[in-house]
Amino acid sequence: MTIQTARLSDPAVRAFVSAVNAHDRDRFLALLAPDATMADDGSDRELTDWIDREIFSSHGHLEVDRESQGGRALLARYSNDTWGEMRTRWSFTVGDDGRISRFETGQA
Repeated sequence: MTIQTARLSDPAVRAFVSAVNAHDRDRFLALLAPDATMADDGSDRELTDWIDREIFSSHGHLEVDRESQGGRALLARYSNDTWGEMRTRWSFTVGDDGRISRFETGQA
């Protein structure tokens, strides 16, 4: 059963999912700390290149099935025009300022 984005527990993660699904790159980038980092399937990636390729140019979309760790870990169905749909896990590190300093994703 899908969790509605508005019902996600963590405000930063809720805003992240909302920005991805709205294809709003500017709003997405505003959620990140200036030195934010990310990893995909255990390997660090260059954040801007990755989000442009995997989210914004390929119409990425997240459907969250489960959350844990206070809303900072998600199990979701992720789809984009490149890869179709896959089960993914996401985890987030959120700073004291409420901005995401790191996110990690990969196949679940």
